[in-house]
Amino acid sequence: MESKRQQKFAGVLQEELAAIFQREGAAYLPNTLVTITKVRVSPDLAVAKVYLSFLNTNNTTLSVAEVNAHSSEIRYKLGARIRHQARVVPTLTFFVDDTNEYVEHMDKLFDKISKERKETDEEAE
Repeated sequence: MESKRQQKFAGVLQEELAAIFQREGAAYLPNTLVTITKVRVSPDLAVAKVYLSFLNTNNTTLSVAEVNAHSSEIRYKLGARIRHQARVVPTLTFFVDDTNEYVEHMDKLFDKISKERKETDEEAE
């Protein structure tokens, strides 16, 4: 369970990182829209796990690797933006947020189940 302090700081990080990716995201991943879906911060606020969602990309693993390769540059830009709000700029680690893929998978399963039920109902009649 995250404390209020962690949640508040995570919100600030999410907002500022979103602005960075909106303005300069094309330098890291051209023709790809990056969304920061979630930020988790350690209790000492020194480490941040940033979950990203990608639109218009074929390989999300490669995209995350590319963003992680630029993490020190992104951290520097983040530090310039939050220098008056935080004492320490957290170390950033980026991960793929596969929630959308999971939702699509579950939708397909539910569709399959409903089709099977319709077929068994039609056979019973």
